Amino acid sequence: MYEDDNVVVVDKESGVNSEAVFRALCKRGETYFLHRLDRNTAGVMIFAKNTETEREILDAFRKRRVEKIYHALVLGKMPAKHEVLSAYLRKDEKNARVRVSSTPIGERIVTEYEVLVENGETSLLKITLHTGKTHQIRAHMAYFGHPVVGDEKYGDEIYNRSHHVMRQQLIAKSLRLTCEGRLSYLNATFSSERSLC
Repeated sequence: MYEDDNVVVVDKESGVNSEAVFRALCKRGETYFLHRLDRNTAGVMIFAKNTETEREILDAFRKRRVEKIYHALVLGKMPAKHEVLSAYLRKDEKNARVRVSSTPIGERIVTEYEVLVENGETSLLKITLHTGKTHQIRAHMAYFGHPVVGDEKYGDEIYNRSHHVMRQQLIAKSLRLTCEGRLSYLNATFSSERSLC
């Protein structure tokens, strides 16, 4: 998708582990893992090719200078065309899940959505993560009553089975960096060519 002396940007397929992408890139040369996507989430990932770039991009992630936009197909019609949702998320390591609640236990999560298309039983959403926690979109949307179509962990099992949806309908659609100094040339939006409709 994009590669230079400092980074490689890939458009990961659904069903492929982030770690498998990383291992494949390592065979080509020095590579550093910066972030991950769930196995069944497709879309844009960025990897560093040297330690200085790794340090600078990880700093951008920590300081929230990386904007991540997702597209998600969810069940139901949303109550508003645009909303910023807030809740709290706790990891359940034993069951490899997360729990979302309105009670201030765990880490605060903020998920913004905008309705792109409504289509009968489902809605296509543009989702902006203001916090990036494990399974945040999937668990937060399910908690809100609109699970991601095809999600086996937090989704609607009956709907998924009756519609033969095997993988979650979630794409990391774009990643926009705001870097400083020598990496400022990367201040651009990298987009996935994948779509849900």
